[in-house]
Amino acid sequence: MTILDDIETVRKADPSNMYNRIFDLPEQMADALTLAQRWQIDADEFSGIKNIVVVGMGGSAIGGDLTRTYLSSKLLVPFEVCRHYVLPEYVDDETLVIAASYSGNTEETIAAVEDALTRKAMMVAISTGGLLGDICELNQIPMAKLPEGWQPRAALGYSFIPLVMFLEKIGLAKDVAKELETVVASLQKFRDGYIEDQPSEQNPAKNLALKIHGRIPIIYSGPTLMDAVAIRFKGQLCENGKNLAFANHFAEFNHNELVGWSKTIEPFKDKLVVIILRDAGDHPQIRQRMNIVKDIIQNLDVEVMEVHSKGAVRLERMFSLIQIADFTSYYLAVLNEVDPTPVEVIEQLKAQLEEKKAITTGSRDTMESPFK
Repeated sequence: MTILDDIETVRKADPSNMYNRIFDLPEQMADALTLAQRWQIDADEFSGIKNIVVVGMGGSAIGGDLTRTYLSSKLLVPFEVCRHYVLPEYVDDETLVIAASYSGNTEETIAAVEDALTRKAMMVAISTGGLLGDICELNQIPMAKLPEGWQPRAALGYSFIPLVMFLEKIGLAKDVAKELETVVASLQKFRDGYIEDQPSEQNPAKNLALKIHGRIPIIYSGPTLMDAVAIRFKGQLCENGKNLAFANHFAEFNHNELVGWSKTIEPFKDKLVVIILRDAGDHPQIRQRMNIVKDIIQNLDVEVMEVHSKGAVRLERMFSLIQIADFTSYYLAVLNEVDPTPVEVIEQLKAQLEEKKAITTGSRDTMESPFK
């Protein structure tokens, strides 16, 4: 028996109830699907799209990453996620820019929206409101209004589903809603193995958290369907677990990072753990690389664990790994004796940026709006 099997101790570590947010992911996705289906969009306003750019940061941008990977074999136009203040130079009036900011106040996203307006790009937004909501209202930009009161990383269903459903509404994707219904039912079934009452020896998420505890996890995945899932996994371990983590994907890291797996890690080998995300859709050569790299790393006495996706359809397999990652990050927070919800260092960074902005440019209240 471990501390993770002491339910009272586990719940004391979670005063803001992140557990329920993770547990309720399937229900959140179902609600997001209803919201997205009610979103009134005139598809004729979005004809002639030559490329798509999603602008966002952190938990809001991950929905764009997942959409990119999910539709990579279906979309006939280029799709990019921009995590920056400035858009790529090719963005013009034939570009669809999707602004994703849960709070509506993410400064990088707001700056990119200003850039998109200047270039007369086609635009939609996904947000709870904030400054982005004001900009959308002023410029008649369609916006999916999300429910408030969530941490952006805990609102993944709301950041992903309206985005991918919008692409279905304008004819760039199809059969998404049907697949999402399958995902919701599967996640409701899968989570029974990860709940608080499930003992560690029978709970893959608890077991994974115990393996990670006291170490720096490095997450490797295939390059297509699961690369964004690996990014999400890393982010959840960092934000919920307050545990440094890294991610990369096959085959790219085999051409550079792999060389770092050498005798130089000897002093640190007990502080590292590798997690390889496996999927039935992995390319045969990627599977071969995974097998060989696993042996290389294990021969350096570093533990390697494999986590396999579950389900038949692409989206189901993606979210099966997202779900276990979320539960794992929660249990890791308990082991690290930290509250999984607050992200104090991010708030500290934002406060210092605002302070410097006020000093150099004056307060926002005295500045003329650039969004008219």
